[in-house]
Amino acid sequence: MEHITDGMAGEQESLIITEEQAGQRADVGLATLLDITRSNMQRLLEDGRAVKGTKVLKANYKLKAGDQIVVTLPEPQPLDAQPENIPLDIIYEDDDVIVVNKARGMVVHPAAGNYSGTLVNALLYHCKNLSGINGVIRPGIVHRLDKDTSGIMICAKNDEAHLSLSRQIQAKTARRTYLAVVRGNIKTDSGTIETLIARDKNDRKKMAVVKENGREAITDYEVVERFGKYTLVRCKLRTGRTHQIRVHMEHLGYPLVGDPKYSPLKTPFAIKGQALHSQTLEFTHPRTGERLKFEAPLPEDMQKIITRLHLGQFN
Repeated sequence: MEHITDGMAGEQESLIITEEQAGQRADVGLATLLDITRSNMQRLLEDGRAVKGTKVLKANYKLKAGDQIVVTLPEPQPLDAQPENIPLDIIYEDDDVIVVNKARGMVVHPAAGNYSGTLVNALLYHCKNLSGINGVIRPGIVHRLDKDTSGIMICAKNDEAHLSLSRQIQAKTARRTYLAVVRGNIKTDSGTIETLIARDKNDRKKMAVVKENGREAITDYEVVERFGKYTLVRCKLRTGRTHQIRVHMEHLGYPLVGDPKYSPLKTPFAIKGQALHSQTLEFTHPRTGERLKFEAPLPEDMQKIITRLHLGQFN
């Protein structure tokens, strides 16, 4: 048996596991119950902050119905990401949320190698308040986009809005659609890709489709236009796994144009990163209950690709 470290500070949450969470890994089930990200829950577990009786739980512990688990949340910390005067393409803003069109090449939040110039740094300069649920590095961030994916994102200005938006994403009532340019001529007009996704065993910076021990990933797609060697496709996420669209399209045999991780082939088009754009976002406003839908226009680099495809200029 392992025991809680003395002096563990913070608010305690007492959880009782139901049949719905039974069989799930602790990092997955507890993250859902606490309405935090899985990575945040993993850090809490690594710090010994989740206990069943006197036993400290590990991330891979399989939850059982009736388990009584106490999670000690860390004390709130002041934000330490610094405000920076970086221009933002704001689509919508009020006292609760801000919807932005993220540029390709912009990192969402500070991390190793990118401590400045991020969307969070820009938001901290522009907004007086941001939710603190994701801590000192990711204030206000409800969902993410890869660095080289452009398009629409929503951020929360307070904890109530953050919790509401997180629940909508988990319940799949917040809907997102993406436009992508892929290599090859997709044979079917539409379809659904349903797999398990996990870290690539050979490259921890990549994700991969696996047969077991992965997380469910579901993407619906429909062809917008065909160009022989390339296809413009619209993707709708039912789940939000890391690199999901990039992995799924590569798995189908139609990798994204310009993708440096999953299709590192020379491309005839001028684009830095994958040709993937978060086009629309639909959600229920956390305060008013109004159903809202916003669209981010295609960035110039993808517009130029599509123009060249229409002209047949891709050889």
